[in-house]
Amino acid sequence: MSEFVHLHVHSEYSLLDGAIRIKDLCQRAVDYGMPSVAVTDHGNMFGAVIFYQMAKSMGLKPIIGCEVYVAPGHRTEKVGKSGGYHLVLLAKNAQGYKNLCKLVTLANMEGFHYKPRVDKELLREHGGDLIALSACLGGEVPKKLMNEGLEAGIECAREYAEIFPGDFYLELQDNGLTEQTRLNDLLVACAEATGLPLVATNDCHYLDKGDDEAHDLLLCVQTQTTIHDERRMRMETDQLYFKSPEEMERAFAHVPGAIANTGRIAEQC
Repeated sequence: MSEFVHLHVHSEYSLLDGAIRIKDLCQRAVDYGMPSVAVTDHGNMFGAVIFYQMAKSMGLKPIIGCEVYVAPGHRTEKVGKSGGYHLVLLAKNAQGYKNLCKLVTLANMEGFHYKPRVDKELLREHGGDLIALSACLGGEVPKKLMNEGLEAGIECAREYAEIFPGDFYLELQDNGLTEQTRLNDLLVACAEATGLPLVATNDCHYLDKGDDEAHDLLLCVQTQTTIHDERRMRMETDQLYFKSPEEMERAFAHVPGAIANTGRIAEQC
């Protein structure tokens, strides 16, 4: 049995963005010999109950999570067109699940601006029993590292580490994006400077390699455009599929701790 566990996964409930059906997700995790798997849909927990029931019925440990959007300022400030920074949250236990429900509810009722948004005030208030991952290129720590430099990224990472003491991880991905390769080097440097742990994910949006074309069509429906529009929003990679443990272990052979930490996180949930 592999020690790797997927902790950043978008199911069909990441509406018009995720293309992984819950049953197929759980079956694939079983086929790969994974002890558990997470679902971290964008800004909602619509699939939490069916995911929990399906995973349990297949002998998997379900890890209930959400990729929330964090407002750059206060959640009630509706400035700019951005939905905020990405942040992956995973419930450690029943209390963590309740806290996550509270955050997602308030994100929709108080913080909605293009996307449902929390802010750091809410994270401090309701962040107990949650594990946080720094997310993709859209996360605040990654954006600080890429746009403002290592010191700014370190400062930001330390702030999240203070909000989630002992439960904040810097998230590495191997997704074929040139920017991500540069970010990974900065994240490793940030980890060395702060002592924060690294974790490997794949930000899965579809199940199989080759599903990226269908996913591209899904994004066209979301953004009300067509595949003929060269300026449309699209993923510049075909790597956001549910990779096997062996693929993930090969990709992160240089940082094996990032693989091992996926199992450690899963054990805590």
